[in-house]
Amino acid sequence: MSQALTDEALPELAPDAWSKLPPRPSTPQVRGETPEPTGQVGADPETYPLEKIDPADGELFAANEHHEYFARLRRDDPVHYTAESHFGAYWSITKFDDIVTVEKDPETYSSARAITVSDPLPDSPMASSFISMDGPTQLAHRKTVAPAMGPRNLKRLEPLIRDRVIQILDGLPVGEDFDWVDRVSVELTTSLLATLFDFPYEEQRKLTYWSDVTTTQPNLPGPDSLSHEERHRVLVECLDHFQGLWKERQGKGRTGDFVSLLADGEATQGMDPRTFLATLVLLIVGGNDTTRNSISGGVLALNEHPAEYEKLRNDPTLIENMVSEMIRWQTPLAHMRRTCTQDTILAGREIKAGDKIAMWYVSGNRDEDAIDRAGEFLIDRPDARKHLSFGWGRHFCVGSRVAELQVRVLWEELMKRYRWVEVVGDPVRTRSSFVHGYLEMPVRLHAL
Repeated sequence: MSQALTDEALPELAPDAWSKLPPRPSTPQVRGETPEPTGQVGADPETYPLEKIDPADGELFAANEHHEYFARLRRDDPVHYTAESHFGAYWSITKFDDIVTVEKDPETYSSARAITVSDPLPDSPMASSFISMDGPTQLAHRKTVAPAMGPRNLKRLEPLIRDRVIQILDGLPVGEDFDWVDRVSVELTTSLLATLFDFPYEEQRKLTYWSDVTTTQPNLPGPDSLSHEERHRVLVECLDHFQGLWKERQGKGRTGDFVSLLADGEATQGMDPRTFLATLVLLIVGGNDTTRNSISGGVLALNEHPAEYEKLRNDPTLIENMVSEMIRWQTPLAHMRRTCTQDTILAGREIKAGDKIAMWYVSGNRDEDAIDRAGEFLIDRPDARKHLSFGWGRHFCVGSRVAELQVRVLWEELMKRYRWVEVVGDPVRTRSSFVHGYLEMPVRLHAL
């Protein structure tokens, strides 16, 4: 690495630039985005002024009222302009085919400026990761880490994942209420992340902690607010941990874990500390938020569609197909952003150079013009892998197969043990229009 990972590797920022931090690693949370409500929650999406619809309002997602607004936009204004929002002006792309058009044209619609509709803070690690790059560098960095999630490594990982799933499930209470998010979704995804990083198992919850810090948005008052100095300390702690792992593994061969691959990769061994941290954070967030929310969302979907749960009980061979349907239905990352590099026209709308564009995967996955019966949860859906939850094109999620593997193995083991994972209370959803997921989900297990 070209320089030490120290405090000096991080820029100094004004105190009000820092986001909020989850209170401790054992209680992961994702804070919301919009400090003031827009008035959309509780309103009628059909009569709300079209020009004022702001899909990036995190309150809509916390209240689970976003789907109705997206349905209206797909019908009445599929390339929608929001002139005023907490994040400034931006375009919303809500139809499946229009999203694919944007994904296929990185020259016109660039990832380099940001990946969310909110502009990144100057210190944001994600701003320097390969998901926020275009061109050869992005492809080279992506190629470097891909072997950790390739077919050969998946064969090695599957028995490890199964052993971990069995350990988690055998430790759960039957007939008692508990939080599915913390005891299963977070625990499983974090343990696999520790394996992929070859990270000390006893410290694995730090990975979840750092992921939650990264996806947290700023400017929310409250008792758990964090000072500039404390946030800086946490980031340096993350850097220090991975600096140690980098030094231990550099020059000892590409053993297959993320750190070794990066330390000895031709395109990455000389990366600067900020890019190294950004790449690690991207892999942590990608392996944490997306999979854990698909696991939680799948349980909720089966409870909300009992006929599909019964279909699964009668035919567990549907699990592999069901996994894709769960990931489509949940869409764990609601959107990705692009920035227009030149004046262009998309679906008849004139978009200017520099305009922000939000590709709403969560809307495209419910587009009836692209997906038959898109508004229904069907575990035996034909062509279930046709969805946008992993993106499209050159930024297609490099860890998609690992995510599918975890969900599949979990449900294979669940069906051997339990007749029903019953959701016994309202889940607490993230107040975020980026991470589309859950903070808590009370459940009760019913044995076979």
